[in-house]
Amino acid sequence: MRRRREWPILKSPGEIEAMKEAGRVSALALRQVGRAARPGVSTWELDLLAEEVICSEGGVPAFKGYGGFPGSICASVNEQIVHGIPSRAVKLAEGDVLSVDTGAIVDGWVGDNAWTFPIGVIDEEKQRLLDVTERCMWEGIAAARSGNRLGDIGHAVQSLAEANGLGVVREYVGHGVGRAMHEPPNVPNYGRRGTGIELCAGMVLAIEPMINLGTHKTRPMPDGWLVCTRDGRPSAHFEKTIAITEDGPVLLTVEPGREKPL
Repeated sequence: MRRRREWPILKSPGEIEAMKEAGRVSALALRQVGRAARPGVSTWELDLLAEEVICSEGGVPAFKGYGGFPGSICASVNEQIVHGIPSRAVKLAEGDVLSVDTGAIVDGWVGDNAWTFPIGVIDEEKQRLLDVTERCMWEGIAAARSGNRLGDIGHAVQSLAEANGLGVVREYVGHGVGRAMHEPPNVPNYGRRGTGIELCAGMVLAIEPMINLGTHKTRPMPDGWLVCTRDGRPSAHFEKTIAITEDGPVLLTVEPGREKPL
């Protein structure tokens, strides 16, 4: 039997506008967590802060309880790529890098975004990793235009990352966003130009490069959530939820007047 293809759930202009509030709340939580992330602070404390911010703005943490995940944020430190569970035992130290993923649900719509923050002063290699990974995200977003193909997004991310000698994670990818946190299609951070489904107005996507300083290979951890780099070198994760419109990509996980949570 031929496998049924899952098609994107297109959003109307009014629905895209409604999604901006969930995006704003998620972006606000991300910024507040980033400001609080400093040496000596535990990822558990950051999780409490994110939940407080999201709830105070009329939202619900999208991650808490999702598939059994216990936290309101994913907090991944250094070689941890994604899905780190917040913990009292994990305290940040000078020179760390912290990837924070926040999600908020407002009026049934989901906003999903992530950023990697330097903790204090970081070394040049880690700073280059953060700079390039952020650029990869923006390049992927720029490729998310009506008439392009899904592979154009992945190609934009992969070509920039690999030109800088960095590894692109394969197993964990971006995705559609809407009433559910994960909708079709998957949005890989690798690919070939001109391949994959055609992008069109009304698609809402989370574009989220996960880029490693060393190999692209990953190592899942025993808790069933956390994923680390195979070689133990640092990783970075940047994400925005965007809508494809006839006028180009529109950022949804953003506070008015702020593209970055810094």
